Amino acid sequence: MAAIEWSWSRLMEFMIQSAHQLEVSPIVKYSALSLFADRFCPSLTRYTVGSNGKGNWLLQPIRESNLQLFALIALWISSKIHDSRPVSVKSFKSLGDKIIKDEHFTTRDFLEAEIVFMQVLDFEIGTSNIAFLLLEELLLQFKGVAKVGELLRFEACMDIMDLLYEKEETSTLYRSPRSLAASILIASYLITVPKQRWEFPILPWVGFVTSCKEENIVELVQEILKLVFEPR
Repeated sequence: MAAIEWSWSRLMEFMIQSAHQLEVSPIVKYSALSLFADRFCPSLTRYTVGSNGKGNWLLQPIRESNLQLFALIALWISSKIHDSRPVSVKSFKSLGDKIIKDEHFTTRDFLEAEIVFMQVLDFEIGTSNIAFLLLEELLLQFKGVAKVGELLRFEACMDIMDLLYEKEETSTLYRSPRSLAASILIASYLITVPKQRWEFPILPWVGFVTSCKEENIVELVQEILKLVFEPR
């Protein structure tokens, strides 16, 4: 991937802004981010050096505008998985016309890109084990056992997850979606819950519920807090 000239942070910002402009639900947004950032992009090198990816104009060469198209495709696929009334390809094309600056993609291009996207993922598009769903479930459990859970803002959890994607940390630091969810929950707890209300033993509880080692969670939480509070 090093030979491909594009900016990860700019691409993630593009995808997150696209999700907001389309007003998709959080599950659609984070399923799409998982499909695109955690699975599609890491698989590109393997796919393009093989016989399958050779000759396809969307992959040879891989331009940032093409990756922006694939980011929209991830959102489209995710919408079709999770929404009873998925966002239409017309809406995605209209958005692409406005925000993809270097190339104009037709509706046919979107349909072709969807096929390529699925091929790169070997048609494995399950999203039942993504960090967002695990985090959502973990927060519900936390609120069920501790009153202080009501003070933990889920919006803060999502802001942290966005930041980690923008920094490319979801793939490099957090190999396990469960560890990622556990670490984000505790980091959000430390950020949003007043210090005088820290009476609940959240670290042992999260370690027990997730079967993650406490020392590993502590290390990941420290990395998250460094990213959150580092000067921009």
